Amino acid sequence: MTEEEIIARIQELKKERNAVILAHNYQIPEVQDIADYTGDSLELSRIAAKVEEDVILFCGVDFMAETAKILSPEKTVLVPDKAAICPMAEMITTEELIELKAKHPGVPVMCYVNSSAEIKAESDVCCTSANSIGLAKLIESDDVIFVPDKSLGGYTGEMTGKNFILYDGFCPTHHRILADDVRKAKEEHPDAPVLTHPECTKDVLALSDHIESTSGILRLAKELPAMEFIICTEQGLNHRLQKENPDKTFISPSELNICPNMKKNT
Repeated sequence: MTEEEIIARIQELKKERNAVILAHNYQIPEVQDIADYTGDSLELSRIAAKVEEDVILFCGVDFMAETAKILSPEKTVLVPDKAAICPMAEMITTEELIELKAKHPGVPVMCYVNSSAEIKAESDVCCTSANSIGLAKLIESDDVIFVPDKSLGGYTGEMTGKNFILYDGFCPTHHRILADDVRKAKEEHPDAPVLTHPECTKDVLALSDHIESTSGILRLAKELPAMEFIICTEQGLNHRLQKENPDKTFISPSELNICPNMKKNT
């Protein structure tokens, strides 16, 4: 089948099955373009809960579809490829979290939405990269256990002044963006603001002008007057950034910041 025929067949099946297609910002361009909605994981799950369609086809990684199912238990939630898993979410088990809680009795657990339903069930608060700071401020305790992402947890603890007890999890894709890559990009594009996702390492965050979630990066790319931007997150976001800002240029500091699991959905 040609690409045009594949697209036409997808559109037919969507109508036949009363389905809606959701694509995360890190999906390949073709998947983003055929989706009814693109966005970050929780944003898409909230959309799934509001749409009239019975079937949700979630193009992302496993925990995202799981979150959509939690918010829409009456709907059928499908994934294009069951092998599209999140390595960060896989880094912590329920047993490890229970053990961590036992070492710090009474300390509230904040988990990142990039985690399994089992981990969420063992946590007190679930956050996104966009609202982690605001939620942490609402927690009455000065001590907080944060799982699984030590980068987002470390940044959130620093921004709130609280003692964050961090699990040793991380996003392999964001950690492949190195500080040296960012310095080189800044030298080559001195007027380009650095927009960075908080899943990046601490030394990369220190070189950034703005630290934001994917939705925050999309917003700033429109609002800021700069014509060039250095984007420190998974490269899939650049496709949407370019579509929404055709007159601007978006630079990835590394060629390695590609999530192979996100790209399994074709």
